[in-house]
Amino acid sequence: MAEKTSQSHGPSSVTVHGRNVRMRTIGFGVLAVIAVWFIAANTESVEVTLWVASVTLPLWLVLTVTLLVGAALGWLIASRRKP
Repeated sequence: MAEKTSQSHGPSSVTVHGRNVRMRTIGFGVLAVIAVWFIAANTESVEVTLWVASVTLPLWLVLTVTLLVGAALGWLIASRRKP
């Protein structure tokens, strides 16, 4: 039967210009660049219907607010899960 080893593995990382960079940081950077590019590419105005009122806003503003709200919610959920 195989024995279980108790090796603790740290976070995955790669070496870039002599520095260890976590894969999580690289992934965050790639997603941030894609999000900024997507927001910058969508500059037309859109009509947003709220429960009662409708407003016309630039799409980049709607996308930025959505990104920030999603990031804040993700941060709150992640901070509540830590022991």
